[in-house]
Order: sequence, then structure tokens, then C-alpha cells
Amino acid sequence: VDEYGLIHGGFTFGLADYAAMLAVNEPTVVLGKAEVKFTKPVKLGDNLLAKAKVVEDLGKKKIVHTEVFNQSNEKVLEGTFYCYVLEKHILE
Repeated sequence: VDEYGLIHGGFTFGLADYAAMLAVNEPTVVLGKAEVKFTKPVKLGDNLLAKAKVVEDLGKKKIVHTEVFNQSNEKVLEGTFYCYVLEKHILE
């Protein structure tokens, strides 16, 4: 957080990424690529809600549309997450 109360975008991105993983709902899902747009700043004290939906299921590849909203229902992030379901844990 900076002196104005602005939250670093990485925290908002992390929430969106987590929502995408939950939408895929597989234990070995990993993120391969993300295309996101930050549409409003997030300030200290904001409450965020992430919504994610698998929009294309290509077998092991899942394309997930994710949006994050603040407490005023204003969209603060929108993105497409390209997720891959691996046969085993990535570190195995």
C-alpha cells in the first residue's frame, strides 16, 4: 500500500488467479498465461469479490474468464486465464 492507500495490482491479480483455479477445480491445475486489464484502482479498505467461469474446455486446457469487483460493484479487473490440468503435480 502506498501513502495514498493504493493497493498493488499483484494482490488483485492473485485473487483473480485463485478464482480461475477454483473454477477449473482440479488438484493439478496451473496457470500458463493471463491477459488482464485493471479497470479501476483498489484502495485500502475495499472489499473485493472475484467471479470466474470456464468459457472453453479444451480437455487439459481450460480458458477462464475472470472479473473482480469492489464493494460498489465496480469492476476493478477483467481477464482471461489460460489454465492447464496436468497429469501429476508439477513438482513430481
